[in-house]
Amino acid sequence: MKFTPTSILPVIATLLSAAGCSSTVASIDPAKYDRMSCAELNSALGDTATDISRTAISRGKVANTSVPSWLLGGERVKTVVTNRDTARIEKLQQQQQAIVAARKQRCPSSQ
Repeated sequence: MKFTPTSILPVIATLLSAAGCSSTVASIDPAKYDRMSCAELNSALGDTATDISRTAISRGKVANTSVPSWLLGGERVKTVVTNRDTARIEKLQQQQQAIVAARKQRCPSSQ
């Protein structure tokens, strides 16, 4: 496949948009889970799992993107975006663990 400046623009746009959206995870506050009902905790757990999957898929797509050698800094951008997505996944996994812990305390049927 031969890359031209116009064919690589969508790749650049995707990388840049992923870089901007990858740091949107809020800090983890276990106290907020103490106030949630079992149904809300289950929903939050599902949402977190969905976010982890979505971020992992995005990270994989970025990591497997072939950046042409003439695009200066392209590999560096790809690495930065991949690292940010990895950090986001780790943060989401911590959030997921906090939700699971709160569920174990509050919801007897979840054990």
